[in-house]
Amino acid sequence: QVQLVASGGGLVQAGGSLRLSCATSERTFSSYSMGWFRQAPGKERQFVAAISWRGGNTLYADSVKGRFTISRDSSKNTVYLQMNSLKPEDTAVYYCVADPQLLLKTRGKRPPEVWGQGTVVTVSS
Repeated sequence: QVQLVASGGGLVQAGGSLRLSCATSERTFSSYSMGWFRQAPGKERQFVAAISWRGGNTLYADSVKGRFTISRDSSKNTVYLQMNSLKPEDTAVYYCVADPQLLLKTRGKRPPEVWGQGTVVTVSS
């Protein structure tokens, strides 16, 4: 069973930064592409960022390009989402996701196979 453990959410002022982490098993990390979705109050879940299982390819939503960076650390079996220049509209529950075909599925607007628990990010104006 694939498990994803997300952490790092919190309250930050607009313009600030946060780093989200998503830890998983070595087996999952070595074979699954991973990423993040988010869901704001009253809105549908939306894609944020993804990174291929080898780390060579990344994909970002237009709304976060240039501000967010996704990365992988194989020594810790962890994926990170560095979020800079945060805006109030970034306020949402952020979900770590994993799927062997995550980038392909995201481009095809198909949901990922595995969802972790959410971590709340609140950006105050």
